[in-house]
Amino acid sequence: MQTHEVFNQSVPLYGHNVADDRTLLDALVREGAEWAVEDVRRLGELAGTEQVQEWGRIANENPPVLRPYDRFGHRIDDLEFHPAWHELMSVAVANGLHGAPWSDPRTGSHVARAAKFYVWSNVEAGHTCPISATYAAIPALRENPELAAIYEPLLSNASYEGGLRPPLAKAGLLATMSMTEKQGGSDIRANTTRAIAQPDGTYRLIGHKWFTSATMADLFLVLAQTDSGVTCFLVPRVLPDGTHNEVRLMRLKDKLGNRSNPSAEIEYENAFAWRIGDEGRGVPTIIKMVNMTRLDCLIGAASGMRRGVVQAVHHATHRQAFGKYLIDQPLMRNVLADLAVESEAATLLMMRLAGAHDRAAAGDKAEADFLRLALAIGKYWVCKRWPAHAAESLECFGGNGFIEESQMPRLFRESPLNGIWEGSGNVAALDVLRAMVKSPHTVESFFEEVALAGAEPSIEQAVAEIRTELTDLVNAEVNARRVIEHMALVLQASLLVRHGHPAVAEAFIASRLRGDRGSVYGTLPASVDFSAIIDRVTSKLG
Repeated sequence: MQTHEVFNQSVPLYGHNVADDRTLLDALVREGAEWAVEDVRRLGELAGTEQVQEWGRIANENPPVLRPYDRFGHRIDDLEFHPAWHELMSVAVANGLHGAPWSDPRTGSHVARAAKFYVWSNVEAGHTCPISATYAAIPALRENPELAAIYEPLLSNASYEGGLRPPLAKAGLLATMSMTEKQGGSDIRANTTRAIAQPDGTYRLIGHKWFTSATMADLFLVLAQTDSGVTCFLVPRVLPDGTHNEVRLMRLKDKLGNRSNPSAEIEYENAFAWRIGDEGRGVPTIIKMVNMTRLDCLIGAASGMRRGVVQAVHHATHRQAFGKYLIDQPLMRNVLADLAVESEAATLLMMRLAGAHDRAAAGDKAEADFLRLALAIGKYWVCKRWPAHAAESLECFGGNGFIEESQMPRLFRESPLNGIWEGSGNVAALDVLRAMVKSPHTVESFFEEVALAGAEPSIEQAVAEIRTELTDLVNAEVNARRVIEHMALVLQASLLVRHGHPAVAEAFIASRLRGDRGSVYGTLPASVDFSAIIDRVTSKLG
């Protein structure tokens, strides 16, 4: 018996080009990577296909399985993945998301890679962790030129090979970092893992790590104590002779989100290691890696915001209520426009920081100064904004958004993670303060960047307020989050005035700087040009 007809339901969002994002493509050209536009668009077209979107869903719904022993009882500490994971990894590596900038001398290579990472993260977030960690490992690895000469070409080679084999027997390698211990968390100087020097110049590590992600990697960058203090080491999962190193995966973490990415508790049982950098200089060495992954945390959050608002707009375009499509309902238009404004501001900031990284790597001191402070500010703020953005995007679907099949719960579960990774909110805030104290010229670099917006009254007033706030040294830590939020908003406003759509810039300044809004999304003032803002999302969705 047919009980009813199915109608007034949305349709799956397949077949669109994820890279059809005017903010992203314009920034790609502006930041010096015009040569990569077609590559980014090709990757975006692939990312929007039904097959690839299904890879993302299936990889997330079938998390890796730990295989500590083989069937004969030999300890192997291996991981088993669904084939969808390997498909996603293969595309990411083939497109250079893991290391192309290190082997590509072209101007804008880090910008191009950032745009690709943004586009491909839209498919599935978990597999981008080993991609990001591999990309970030190179600057730290270069502290040991001999090891870098051997492993850097393999870490940047566009060839993906899963499984445990001797590193030099594989065409391409993956890397990860292993820092956090039970008693210390972000306080890595409290680590107790010990490194014992061997007569041949190598080391043996004894200790544990409480949280290490991307544990399928071939190479681990590990922090351990020597007599001189915390030191960084390179630990291969498989030794050159083919035997497995004494790196024990004790159990996988049962995480809220990011479930396709294996995060494990590890014990190092006299594990073989090479030293990277000087003894006692492990923190400055690993920070070279952490700063790169912080940028990727920001990129991933911006990508998640873009996915959320695109999905919400798509749903509102196909669903009717009270005689009109949702996208034509005034309240929904306010919500969608507000989500779009937040997304565009995040994308602009992400690409500006990627450009700063490219120029700093080329020796631009002013850009390096700006990046030192702005990256910590941007990582803190954009990652903080994502969870609320994801929740509101989900709510645009009504009850359907709360159902797993919509894929919005997956997006929501991912959203808190980027704010935790590479230093949670308080750690990021303290890093901003540290940069201001140790390198006060970075503060002026920040204000010089903001001033490029010209004589915009709301920005000028906000800058004056920030300068006053920065004089309260007694309450610097207590006020850190307030000040950083203020700085992030001013920086985003400046970028929108210079490079964003005028309607988006005006909506952002009115709501974020002038305070003409409520406490939740969808409370923009009635004077906003909602159509112009929403059209920037809908124009390429069909």
